[in-house]
Amino acid sequence: MNERADARDWFRYARQIQKNQLRQLAQLGVLAGRISHLTHMLQCERGASNIWLCSSGRLYALECRASSALADEQIAALMPVLDGLKPLNSSALCHRIAAAVAGLEQLPVLRKQIREREIEAEQAMAQFSRAISHLLNIIPQLNDSIDDPAIAARLVALYSFMQGKELVGQERALGAMGFTQGRFSDGQRQALVDRIDGQQSCFDTFLSLSDPSPALLFGKECGAGLEIEQMRRLACTRTPPTDNGDNALRWFSLQTQRLEFLRTLEETLINALNRETDRLLSEDDDVIALHTQLTTAETSLICQDKTLLPLVRQQAQEIEQLSQQLASLKDTLEERKVIDKAKSVLMNHQNMSEEQAWQCLRKMAMDKNQRMVEIARALLTVRALWAVTPKE
Repeated sequence: MNERADARDWFRYARQIQKNQLRQLAQLGVLAGRISHLTHMLQCERGASNIWLCSSGRLYALECRASSALADEQIAALMPVLDGLKPLNSSALCHRIAAAVAGLEQLPVLRKQIREREIEAEQAMAQFSRAISHLLNIIPQLNDSIDDPAIAARLVALYSFMQGKELVGQERALGAMGFTQGRFSDGQRQALVDRIDGQQSCFDTFLSLSDPSPALLFGKECGAGLEIEQMRRLACTRTPPTDNGDNALRWFSLQTQRLEFLRTLEETLINALNRETDRLLSEDDDVIALHTQLTTAETSLICQDKTLLPLVRQQAQEIEQLSQQLASLKDTLEERKVIDKAKSVLMNHQNMSEEQAWQCLRKMAMDKNQRMVEIARALLTVRALWAVTPKE
């Protein structure tokens, strides 16, 4: 007959589960670092490609080749890390990794189209952005099996920060496109405003969950400086002067400097997450057991009434709040994917550019007083019933 488990047995069992979670998180922390390096290089390649395409191959040829080579180095470093994760218990995480790998496998074709100038800058940017989005989508999935509120907070803060950095990268690529062409369409201006607003929202979430030191570093070095703000106003309110690409190169340089500061802070966040994971793994189980043991009935009642229950409630509230924030971020990503699919339908079946497809969805949403994602879902639902007639 088995002996009934006592409190210490249950503690050991809980500690064993926690350690298993933390060991997996330690592996996934390495993955987050590799994703961070790769997305940074893809962001560089995306921006350089925009200048190359919009200048008709006159500018940034060397930068395109260099950023492509550096991105390939990071892809080569990422693949062994992914292989080392097997077996995984999360099918959702496996699906996100599969989507990210599929996006990376499409890069050679995209690069050939860019090199031979067989693709528009808007389309190239959209494909790079989708590949980056699939990579970043892996990060929130790492949080699903973590019970510790502090670790969960660090993961949500990291994901919010990485999303904000990606929107800065998209802002750099959009601005490079408009300044190189010497004009910004209304759609490009709206896209710039959307990226600026979106990054602020992501960084606000990061700051609300961050430790004081990273938050201070962010405020000191990672904001948009005065010259970036001046060029933003030029892009969004006036026609840039014809300058042989000088504004484009200056814009790209300023935003690249900002992205490098963001990249440094991103690496700091990942390293802090890994250190906290290592610290929790190295804690002495016996010491923890002694601290959690209830020595007398009186102590038990005191802990239950004055310490334990409030602590449990507080931790439950923190986990619930973090889960809600993560769910909101996931919803935003899913909505963006639905809108991208609807744009793709319009681009493929109505011969629209990406900008035209965006404006079409936006106009339908305004006309019907609905959110754009609702219009996109409706479009995807009925697309099989369309009798598509190509535009004249």
